[in-house]
Amino acid sequence: MPIRNVLVVDDSKTELMFLGDILRKAGFVVTTAENGDEAKRRLEEGTPDLILMDIVMPGQNGFQLTRTIVRDPRYADVPIIMCTSKNQATDRVWGLRQGARDYITKPVDQAELLSKIKALG
Repeated sequence: MPIRNVLVVDDSKTELMFLGDILRKAGFVVTTAENGDEAKRRLEEGTPDLILMDIVMPGQNGFQLTRTIVRDPRYADVPIIMCTSKNQATDRVWGLRQGARDYITKPVDQAELLSKIKALG
């Protein structure tokens, strides 16, 4: 299934604007959420084709939220790419163990991000 609708979850308004801009210019429809609770509300409103997930957020972090989403049968098929400043190998391994399909570090390289999305589509 081609990826058209992307939910970007990040507590930084700057990152939301930056990532949203990259994705919109590439032809994606973008929805944003600034925390785990807002992300859950967005999922209730409509299932995206892909989720870009920050890790460090207030309240529920991206690892916890990813685990919650992939364990929910309604969203288990939605791929998640962790998109974070946490660049340690252990963070990457842990993110993938939580159910993320891929992992990209900030600052995000536009070509790398679009390539990872294309690989999932």
